[in-house]
Amino acid sequence: MSTEKYMTFWEHTEELVKRIKVVLYTFIISTVAIMVFPANLSSLLNNPLSFFEFYEPLIAVVLRGIRQQVLPEGVKLIGLEISSPIELYFITSALFGAAITTPVFAYEMFKFIDPALYPHERHDIYPFLASFSILFICGLAFGYIILTPILIRATIPFFKIAGAEMVISIMDFYTTVFAVTLVTGLTFTVPVFIILLTKYGIIETGGLRKYRIYWYFAWFIITALITPDGGPIADLILFIPTIILLELGILIARHYEKKSEIRRPQWSTKKATCKFCGKTIPRDTTFCPHCGKSQQ
Repeated sequence: MSTEKYMTFWEHTEELVKRIKVVLYTFIISTVAIMVFPANLSSLLNNPLSFFEFYEPLIAVVLRGIRQQVLPEGVKLIGLEISSPIELYFITSALFGAAITTPVFAYEMFKFIDPALYPHERHDIYPFLASFSILFICGLAFGYIILTPILIRATIPFFKIAGAEMVISIMDFYTTVFAVTLVTGLTFTVPVFIILLTKYGIIETGGLRKYRIYWYFAWFIITALITPDGGPIADLILFIPTIILLELGILIARHYEKKSEIRRPQWSTKKATCKFCGKTIPRDTTFCPHCGKSQQ
């Protein structure tokens, strides 16, 4: 007798709503906490009368840390609009609240779809999530520690050329820091998707390797768009490590092709990939028509 529990559409919907509520509550609580929770709690507890005089929320410490690590010496920040500091306060709190909520979101969504996964799909998703998380965190660190400071420093000579004071809008500064850091983190995860798409037979490494010069050029254009006003140096700083990661992803994906561990969708079952040269061949072919090697 099967012990599996089958749920109706409305039961699935009810479960999804419950999990979304958990994610939403986590986001609200974490956002409010970083927005209002005092960073110097121990000092305030020792001297409660000084609470309003020395109160400093966690988000203020975060913003100060970003300024100290990223903002070059001699460059000043200006609000420009009276609402800019308030907008920055709420937007930054929401961003860090979302960052704190991300693991909860991933867990709740995985628990929702887990019962519908086949064993081989469940076996594949764990390495995918682990690799995605590691590369994303490495990309965030690379973007924040290396790329963003270089990008901002690269704009300083243009202030001098134009005869302008080195004063930057706080919204422009923090938007650049957050956007470049996030996009760099996502860029580092591209190899994971190449491996996953190859493993499920949606793309083939043969085409990627054959036309690599073209997508190298396209990728350089993308990195140039990701790093605005950073000049060719900032573009290369992002381009070189991502290309290395892409080549590593293709190498791992090709390893799966050679071991015939490709799970192709139904619409592509008439074709296969040669274990040696990586080119597309008819699925029932014994010898590859391109390299002549046996597929048995």
